[in-house]
Amino acid sequence: MTTGTEIRIERVLKATIGKVYDAWTQVDLLAQWYCPNPALDLKVDADVRVGGDYVVVMGPYVVRGTYLEVEPPTRLAFTWKWDEDDGDPTEVRVELTEVDDGTRMLLTHTGFADAEDATRHQEGWGPELDRLAALLNPPQPDPTTDRA
Repeated sequence: MTTGTEIRIERVLKATIGKVYDAWTQVDLLAQWYCPNPALDLKVDADVRVGGDYVVVMGPYVVRGTYLEVEPPTRLAFTWKWDEDDGDPTEVRVELTEVDDGTRMLLTHTGFADAEDATRHQEGWGPELDRLAALLNPPQPDPTTDRA
């Protein structure tokens, strides 16, 4: 949901809270999902600690920031700034809670200059989080189609 200059996305991921947190903080896992377009080359470098920096290269696009909060396995907050954007950094907050079906993830992205920029980011987060869900809970082969 986008409201003005804020995005709030809530999903229940079918994975333990530790696995979801790891997917947000381990470079090898981030490099498998942290881009909405799977056709782009994805490179991630992250120093996941308060004050640590990260850089994500998605083909020709580069986003970078600094970790503001690192509280395993429930909370992560960081700044977000595209290299080609002259505006101020925005802020992303990820809050994780254990629930019966797995882990509830609330992603809040705030500080956009206008609603149009928030909408563009909302459109990017959707497929990116779909890739996260698929990484955490890959589709299982249908045993009825694997028979020879």
